[in-house]
Amino acid sequence: MTSISDTTTAADKPAAEAHHGVSFAEAFRVWLRVAALSFGGPAGQIAVMHRIVVDEKRWIGEHRFLHALNYCMLLPGPEALQLAIYIGWLLHKTAGGLVAGILFVLPGFLSILLLSYLYVAFGSVDAVEGVFFGLKAAVLAVVVQAVVRIGGRALRNRAMIAVAAAAFIAIFAFHVPFPLIILAAAIIGFVGSKFESASFRVGGHKSGGGPVLSDADSALGEEIPPHARPNLRWSLRISVVLLALWLVPVLLLYVFLGSNDVFTQIGVFFSKMAVVTFGGAYAVLAYVAQEAVQHYGWLKPTEMLDGLGMAETTPGPLIMVLQFVGFMGAYRHPGTLDPMIAATLAAILTTWVTFIPCFLWIFLGAPFIEKLRGNIPLAGAMSAITAAVVGVILNLAIWFGLHFLFADATVHRLGPLWVELPIWSSLSLPSLALSLAAAIAIFRFKVSVIPTLLACALAGAAWSIASAT
Repeated sequence: MTSISDTTTAADKPAAEAHHGVSFAEAFRVWLRVAALSFGGPAGQIAVMHRIVVDEKRWIGEHRFLHALNYCMLLPGPEALQLAIYIGWLLHKTAGGLVAGILFVLPGFLSILLLSYLYVAFGSVDAVEGVFFGLKAAVLAVVVQAVVRIGGRALRNRAMIAVAAAAFIAIFAFHVPFPLIILAAAIIGFVGSKFESASFRVGGHKSGGGPVLSDADSALGEEIPPHARPNLRWSLRISVVLLALWLVPVLLLYVFLGSNDVFTQIGVFFSKMAVVTFGGAYAVLAYVAQEAVQHYGWLKPTEMLDGLGMAETTPGPLIMVLQFVGFMGAYRHPGTLDPMIAATLAAILTTWVTFIPCFLWIFLGAPFIEKLRGNIPLAGAMSAITAAVVGVILNLAIWFGLHFLFADATVHRLGPLWVELPIWSSLSLPSLALSLAAAIAIFRFKVSVIPTLLACALAGAAWSIASAT
């Protein structure tokens, strides 16, 4: 198979030092630093990149940074990772984008793989069970915070509130698939903007007050680098390579193992997720949980919280939680393989099909990004999708809370409508107490996510050990 490097011309290969004066070696060290500091979800990761690349290194200006971020926000997948790929490509062409993206993902992949090993090997030990019990409580508060944070930014008028409410009802009461909800929201926003409705207009993303670095004063300057100019031949060529890297392994699994094999199911399912993951990990997790728990039986409801807790406490995109889902799926259904070997291969496969598309979206579309500038209908579609994501994340918070705070639940049906409600007598007081403590720390005292997760993990471990004695 043709490699990505084979698709580049001599002019596309990075020189030791490009015209902007930023050497490839220096950029490599900076992307390592960004990867090591990429905690706290997309907001924190984008802030870290902005502080280092714009404020500290002064490689690109504020306007170019925000323009790239707006483009990444329009794409499926983790916007922070795609922003890193975009900036790496902008500075050092194809190799720069590859290095920035791979380094952004690699620490999180290795960390979650190690935690997954420990989870299946020692998950029944009281202290370990307690750690994950505490993480679940903290994650529940973090998901609620995500609803408030994204809702406050997205629900600026009645139209946006209506879209969010409709999305919540659709997934909570009628269990409409997440991709259909996103598609419907995009159509609503696109059509609304076409008719010049102010309700669907979006503003730019701001990184804070104070003086900002102009593009002219940055190392890259105002001009578009030669490799960043639209080149249909290059875009199509590299897109074919990335499509092959993404889809050929899935096709081979389907041909040689069949559609019912767990590896084929993981490859197909997470390939679909890579196309519809608008709104970040919190939004897509509701659909992943619905399918992975109820349809495939890969893991239990509370284990989704455990996986999200791992992703919250390790560097890299929060969508890395999908790696844990794939790991557990193959561990539970290893076929003829050793469960640990099957789980490891599934973790690699899940990560592969989840993140290869991110490189595809950037390398295919970034050279044409200038044509997106000022595109009102496209911005309106994204605005409506963001509003719909609020409703989906609210459903996720309720789903997590239901399965963490209550031991039992019952399903109530009325035609196509069916909802799962708790049995109030099964309320877990320790779960409620620790969740409330986490919420108070986050909302009242503004404690950041990582200290809250660590404190809850320690409290959970202490409670589990005390209860066992």
